[in-house]
Amino acid sequence: MRLFWKIAGIEARKRMAYRTDFWLNALVAFVTELGVAYFIVLAMFGSSERLGGYSRSGMLLYYVSVILTARLVRPADLEWAISDDIYQGALNRYLLYPVSYGMMKYATQIGTLLPATVQVALFGAWVPFVLGIPEGLHVTPASAAMAAGAILVANLLHFLSVYPIQLVAFWADNCWSLLVAHRLVVMVFGGLVLPLTLFPAWSQPVVNALPFKYMFAFPVDALLGRLTPGEYAAGLAIALGWCVVGAGLSALVWRRGTLQYTGVGI
Repeated sequence: MRLFWKIAGIEARKRMAYRTDFWLNALVAFVTELGVAYFIVLAMFGSSERLGGYSRSGMLLYYVSVILTARLVRPADLEWAISDDIYQGALNRYLLYPVSYGMMKYATQIGTLLPATVQVALFGAWVPFVLGIPEGLHVTPASAAMAAGAILVANLLHFLSVYPIQLVAFWADNCWSLLVAHRLVVMVFGGLVLPLTLFPAWSQPVVNALPFKYMFAFPVDALLGRLTPGEYAAGLAIALGWCVVGAGLSALVWRRGTLQYTGVGI
């Protein structure tokens, strides 16, 4: 664990090396996403007062929450890092280290999470004063603690869902299309595009069983006080179960892939 946190700390300091770029990119991205979300909400509601259990202000608060949550769950520039190591032959040096390659990459991801948490805290601090807390939503210290636990599990789950896809680079010349497909599926079924309560009733059991909900929609629902303790515990159990599946699949693909890895890159 000492090595794990040392790697995470190095990555966190690396992220903060160019502070102007770090803050400017985050601010521009957040404002852009928030502007898009605002106009989506306007188009969704029209003259309606409620939709999918949300009021207009509640829906906007949902989108703000899911935008900020995504920053803690999905470090975009690391979604391609593992496949790049394989393509370029950079994996060679990691194979010589007496530690797990997957552990090192996840430690790097946690390192990006540390400075991102500061950004999310600062960007989210203004929300209660500008949007308020709409009726029916309850953001409390308890719900914030529940959301923090859900985000940690979601971060691991997202990593373990992307990891075996990137390992396809052992066989394929380009796994970019698979990663793009994964991102699109996660956006739709994870609640980034629309709240999952807007999906048809017949699809809800399927959506609840798939892992994607627990990456974004589940932590946001926990934050907004939309989950009972029983629902929260059941959701965490499902998410951790998918983490076990992802870890097992990753280990299997890694073992098979390294048997034919030549180390010359492409």
